[in-house]
Amino acid sequence: MTISSTLFEAFLKCPTKCWLRANGEPASDNAYTESVEAQDGAYRARETERLLSETPKNGSMVVPPAENLKAGKWRLAIGTVVRAQVNSYVLESELHAIERRPSKGRSSLAQFIPIRFMYMNKLGGDDKLLLAFDAFVLSGMMARATSLGKIIYGDNHAVLKLKTGALAGEVRRRVEKISALLGSPSPPELILNRHCGECEFQSRCRLKAVEKDDLSLLAGMSEKERQKFHSKGIFTVTQLSYTFRPRRRPKRMRDKQEKYHHSLKALAIREKKIHIVGNPELKIEGTPVYLDVEGLPDRGFYYLIGLRVGNDESAVQHNLWADTVEDEVKIWREFLGILETVEKPVLIHYGSYETTFLRRMIQQYGAPEDESVAAKAIGLAINLLSFIFAKVYFPCLGNGLKEIAGYLGFRWSDSAATGLRTVVWRQEWQATKAFVAKQALLNYNAEDCQALEVVTRALLEIGRGPTEEGPSSPGHVVNVANQKREHPYGFKRNTFAFPELDAVNKAAYWDYQRERVYVKSNQHLKRSLVRATRSTKLLSPDKIIECGRARSCPKCNSSHFFGHGRASKTVIDLRFMHHGLKRWIVQYRFHRYKCQTCGATFYPQGRCWVRSPFGPELMAYALYLNIELRLPQTLVTRNLNKLFGFRLPVTTTTNAIKERAANMYLATYEALVKRLCSGELLHVDETKVSIRGNEGFVWVFANMKAVAYIYSETREGDFVRTMLKDFKGVLVSDFYAAYDAIQCPQQKCLVHLIRDLNDDVLKRPYDEEFRQLAQAFAFLLKPMIASVDRHGLKSRFLKKHLVSVERFYRKMSKTSLQSDTAVKFKERLEKNRDKLFTFLSYDNIPWNNNNAEHAVKAFAALRRVIGGVTTEKGVREYLVLLSLCETCRYMGLDYLDFLRSGEKDIQAFASVQRGRRRWVGVTATSPSPSPRPKYAT
Repeated sequence: MTISSTLFEAFLKCPTKCWLRANGEPASDNAYTESVEAQDGAYRARETERLLSETPKNGSMVVPPAENLKAGKWRLAIGTVVRAQVNSYVLESELHAIERRPSKGRSSLAQFIPIRFMYMNKLGGDDKLLLAFDAFVLSGMMARATSLGKIIYGDNHAVLKLKTGALAGEVRRRVEKISALLGSPSPPELILNRHCGECEFQSRCRLKAVEKDDLSLLAGMSEKERQKFHSKGIFTVTQLSYTFRPRRRPKRMRDKQEKYHHSLKALAIREKKIHIVGNPELKIEGTPVYLDVEGLPDRGFYYLIGLRVGNDESAVQHNLWADTVEDEVKIWREFLGILETVEKPVLIHYGSYETTFLRRMIQQYGAPEDESVAAKAIGLAINLLSFIFAKVYFPCLGNGLKEIAGYLGFRWSDSAATGLRTVVWRQEWQATKAFVAKQALLNYNAEDCQALEVVTRALLEIGRGPTEEGPSSPGHVVNVANQKREHPYGFKRNTFAFPELDAVNKAAYWDYQRERVYVKSNQHLKRSLVRATRSTKLLSPDKIIECGRARSCPKCNSSHFFGHGRASKTVIDLRFMHHGLKRWIVQYRFHRYKCQTCGATFYPQGRCWVRSPFGPELMAYALYLNIELRLPQTLVTRNLNKLFGFRLPVTTTTNAIKERAANMYLATYEALVKRLCSGELLHVDETKVSIRGNEGFVWVFANMKAVAYIYSETREGDFVRTMLKDFKGVLVSDFYAAYDAIQCPQQKCLVHLIRDLNDDVLKRPYDEEFRQLAQAFAFLLKPMIASVDRHGLKSRFLKKHLVSVERFYRKMSKTSLQSDTAVKFKERLEKNRDKLFTFLSYDNIPWNNNNAEHAVKAFAALRRVIGGVTTEKGVREYLVLLSLCETCRYMGLDYLDFLRSGEKDIQAFASVQRGRRRWVGVTATSPSPSPRPKYAT
C-alpha cells in the first residue's frame, strides 16, 4: 500500500475524498479545482525557475534520483520523488525542491530542507502538515532527522520556516488513520463539509447524501452535534424533524439570543413552511441600499462593490470595478459618494463578508466624516443573516443567500454560479482581460443584490403578517409560540371529537365512580365516605393562659381605657417527653381595650402569645421530618394529623412552616456562607436542580465543619468568581474550568482524575502507551496516600514526595507519545501540574473533594423529594434549612435539638452541648454535682 502526498492532502480535507482518489473513482468537472491546479502548477514553475537562477549552475540538480541525494555537493534539487517504508505501507512524496546545507564540521552531517511552493497569499494548518509530511518521508528515506522545512508562497515570494519535527507525531497519527482507511473495502461514513464546493467529487457525494437524507446536509451542524444525534439513533433529517418540541422561554432568557435548533430547521424542511421563533420584525426607516462585495480572500483584495438603491422598478444598480489593488481606494471613495447622495440610506447586506469589508476599508483608507450620511449608514448597517439566524427558519438546507432566495422564487441567469466560481472568473479576466469574464462577474453581483432585495421584502412581510399568497404568506409561515406544547412522557387528558365520548370518558374516573357509582351498591363504602366527611369536635386546650391587663394606651399613654371585648389565640404544639411525644394545645385569652382619650383600640403591650398558629416544638419536629428525614411535605402533614389528631391543611402547612423557619434562620445562613468564603479551606461542587421545567444550579461550599448550599440560575463561572473574589485559602474542586479563574491556591480532586484514568484504561485495553503512563501515575500516587494514612495531612511528612512529582513530570516531558488518549492525558497533567499536588505543601488539605460530594448527596436526596415542582423562592428556603442541617451533622450536633433550642448561632449551641457533656462527665465521679443547667425549649 502506497500513501502519496496527494492522498495525504486529500485526507486533510475529507476522508471520503482520500478513499475515492485511492480507489480510482472518476471525478466530475469542477472549474475551481481545475483553476487551483493550473495556478499551483504555474506558480511552482515560476518559483522553480527563480530558485534555479539564484543557484550556481553546478550547484543544482533537476529531477535527480533519490539515491543520489547523499552524494555530491549540490545545493538545490528539483522535483525529487522520495519514498520511505513505514510498517506495512510505503510513503511517497514528490518534493517541489530540496535545499542542502553543508555540514559545519566533521562531526556533523549535511542538513536537507524540503521546500514546497503554494500560490495562495495565506497559509493554513493543512499547508503546514503537507510540508511536515514531505519532511517525514525525507527523514525516513535518508535515515536522519529533518527538523526544518520551508514554504514559499504568495505574490511576494514570502518564506515560512517551519520546525517540522514538532509536527512529526501528528503526521504519524494521520498516516496511521489513512492506512486503516485505505485498508477498508468500503468508503468511510459520508459527511458533507465546507470543502465540498472545492472538490471534484461534490456531485457524487451530494447525490448520495440526498438519497440517505443524511444529517450532514444541514449546513452549520458540527461533528460533535451530529455524533450526539447518532448516539440517540437519529441519522436522517426527517428523523430529526420529529424531535422538535416547542418550549416556553424563561423570563430570565427573554433578553438573550435564542439558540439555534437544528430540529426546527429539519421540521421546516419536512413541512415546507417557514417557521419563526418570537416576533422577528425587520425595520427599515429610509431608502434601502443593498450591498454585495466580491473579492479575492487570500489577497484581501476587494475588486467589485455592488449597490442597489431603492426597490422594484425604480431601483438603481451601481457596479464599482477595480482593475488593480491600487484602484481599491477609488471604488471605496465612489461607494461613500453614492451613499451621500441617497436620502436616509439604510445599508443592507448578507453575512460577515461585507462586515469585514467595511471594517477593513475604514482601517486602510479612512472613515467618512462623523455625523455624515455615509458614516451613519455604515454604523447602522443591517446584516440580514444575523437577523435570520435562530429566528426565521426557511425550509431549505442552509441559510445561504442562494438557498433562501431560491426558495422565495428568485433565479440566477447562470445556475452554476457560486462564490468560488467568481474567483475563477476574476483570475481568467486578469490573465486574458476577456470581456465575457468581467461581464459574468458584473451580472452575478447585480443578481446577488436583487436576491438580497427579495429576501428583505419577504422578511418585512413576515413581520407585518401579509395577506397575499406566496412563500411568505400566513399559510406558509408558522409561529412556534402558537404551536401546542406536547408532553409525551406525562399523563394528559384526551381530546374527543364528540362531546358524547367526552361524557362517557369522564364517567370512568376513579373519584367519580367511587363517590357516585359504587357508593349506591356498596354499603361499606357508603359508611366509610360518611365517616370521612363527618365533622369532629374542636381540640380542647391542654393549657389556658390568661394574659395580664394593659397598663396604658400605647398611642397617648393614657390610663383611661376600658375593656372592649375578649379574644383568644390557640397555638398547636407538641411536647417532648422522655420517651415520646404528645399533643399540646395552648390557648391564650386576653382583652381588647379602647382608650377613652384618643379612641384607639389596642391589646396588652406585653403580648405573650405567638403570631404563628404553630408552636416552636411542632415547627422543629416538622422541619426534622422534612429536611433531615427527607419526607415530602404532604406526608409530614398527614403524619402529624394521623398521630396527633390535628386537622392541618395537607398542602400548605409544612410549606408555611418551612418559609417561616427559613426567614428566621436567614441571618444564621448568611453568616455561615461568609465564614466559609473567608476560611483557610473550601470544598466546592455544583449540581443541577429542576424548577418547574427550568434548569438551575446549586453550588455546595463546605469545609470540615460547615456546609452551605447556594442557588444560581446558571452554571457560569461569574457567580463563583464573585462569591470567592476575596478568598485566600486553598480551594478543593473538580476539573470544571470555571474554578481556574479564582486567584488562590487550588487542589484538584485526584479521585475524579483516577476514575477518568481508569475508565480510559478499561475502554482501551490494547493501548500499551497509555497504559504505561497511567501505571506510572498510579505508582506516583500510592506512596503519597500511604503517608497520609500514616501521618495525616501534615506537610512536614508529605513534602518529601515533591521530589517524586518533579521526577515524574521530567520523565513524562521527554517521552514521545503517539496515542491520542495518552497525549490528551499528558496535556491534562501538564495543564494542572500546579493544582494536583497542592496538598503536599499545606497542612490539613485533602487530596480529594469527597467532602463537597458528600454534601451534594444530601441535596440530591432532598431533590428527589422536591421533585421539580417548587419555585426558585422555595428552593432557596430549602437550601437555608439544609445548610443548617448538614452543618450540624458535620459538627456532630443533633439537628432536632438545635431547632428546639431556639438558638440562632450554631457555634454557641455547640459550646452549650460541649459544656453539657463535660457536666455529665463530672457527675460520674463527683459526689456533689452542681445543678444541671436548664436546656431551653
